[in-house]
Amino acid sequence: MNKQLIIDCLAWGLGLWFVGYVLGIVFFMIVPKDLIGWAILPFGVGMTLWVLLKKIKSQSFSYYLVLAVIWALVAIVFDYFFLVMLIKPADGYYKLDVFVYYFLMFILPVGIGWKKSPNQSK
Repeated sequence: MNKQLIIDCLAWGLGLWFVGYVLGIVFFMIVPKDLIGWAILPFGVGMTLWVLLKKIKSQSFSYYLVLAVIWALVAIVFDYFFLVMLIKPADGYYKLDVFVYYFLMFILPVGIGWKKSPNQSK
């Protein structure tokens, strides 16, 4: 693994997760709790696409595949420790919006990586 891949995996993965975490705290005050995840989702998708399209420079599909796995793992692990274990939501945490979020944290890097890859047929 090269240095830039580690930075892209961890810095951007943790950064995107943290922005979503902060948005969740802000939205907790203004959005019904059952809709917080759905309210965050468009912002998260937009930020993730921006990072993938503007900040990640690799054109290697395998690079994006590693990003996808690490970003999804960061989301799952940090959600578990900082939301499920720390906050202990009374009605549970794992609902459809959370699973959509985890799926997108995997599929967005894969899709962008496929699109940026020079081997992808046009």
